[in-house]
Amino acid sequence: MARILIAFFVLCTFGLKAQPVIKGGLEAFVTTNSVYPMYSKANCIQGTVTISFKLNEAGEVYYSKISSGIGTDLDDEALRLIRLSSGKWMVPKGHDSTVSLIAPMKFTLSGYNCSDKNPQEIQQAILAYKSNVALVNSVQNFYRNKEKGTYKKEEEGRFIALKQELGYDDEYFKERIKDGLKKIKQKDRQGACEDFLFVKHMGSDLANEMLEKYCK
Repeated sequence: MARILIAFFVLCTFGLKAQPVIKGGLEAFVTTNSVYPMYSKANCIQGTVTISFKLNEAGEVYYSKISSGIGTDLDDEALRLIRLSSGKWMVPKGHDSTVSLIAPMKFTLSGYNCSDKNPQEIQQAILAYKSNVALVNSVQNFYRNKEKGTYKKEEEGRFIALKQELGYDDEYFKERIKDGLKKIKQKDRQGACEDFLFVKHMGSDLANEMLEKYCK
């Protein structure tokens, strides 16, 4: 059976003798809570995303950013996992909350026919993701305006065709909703609602029930 493996290998701190720790270890936390993002999974995109973050004395993540990424939805998942760890850290006495912690996160896929993908195909998929961001934003802006009643009805056909071209169909939306429900179980309401809102703002009503239930 194919497996998805995500592991934190290093938590680097600079100038600190005692490091903040998370109960059970960071690697176990990530393995339990990770949701391998759909686009990267479908295109066998793997690699390391490095997140820089800061903790306050209560072990809460009050600052986080992508220090170096891959350029796909793997970056978003790495950032989500660090934010999800907020409040779960045990911080040593005298911790300097201005110091950045660096967490390189390695995403690895086992199975999913990834051995059939050559590096050129994977690189093309990464470039396609980056170039499609603007197109996705244009679709979402249209449907946000439609919700407000400030849209041109005659333009909708063009955006429906664009969604089809980008591969956003009901099957994709249902999988995105499943990912959102996984995040609800992890008590990551923000991440879940972002998934449900993505579906809604792509012109689908499949996530409306979830939005009503979890995102009010």
